[in-house]
Amino acid sequence: MLLTKKSEYALLSLVSIAKSDKPKNVDVLSKELNISKSFLAKVMQNLAKNDIVVSHRGVNGGFALKKSYDKLTILEITTAAEEKNPSVFECSPSINSCPSDIANTCTIWPLLNNLQNKINVFLEDLTLKDIAS
Repeated sequence: MLLTKKSEYALLSLVSIAKSDKPKNVDVLSKELNISKSFLAKVMQNLAKNDIVVSHRGVNGGFALKKSYDKLTILEITTAAEEKNPSVFECSPSINSCPSDIANTCTIWPLLNNLQNKINVFLEDLTLKDIAS
């Protein structure tokens, strides 16, 4: 599967944060977006670990974007949220690392690899600003 709930929740949260003039904590985001607080906390930790957001402590604390929302690509966000590069199929980008060990006889690998490359380019060209507007 290309994108899971992790990516969906990351994108929804980041759009909300981008539209706010102050940091938003997990409690606020969870209620605003009707998302499980514990699941959202894990997603936000992944985003912080990958320098998408910065966490501020204290009464007025929460998460803020680490860089401008027009500089954050959807590929960067989804990769951080999913903790791996998003992929359409289990196919590898390299024939040498085929998970099924049939790359040399696989007739659909070139098509799937081409599709994955096009999706990566699309997600790299799309920014948080594009979906927040």
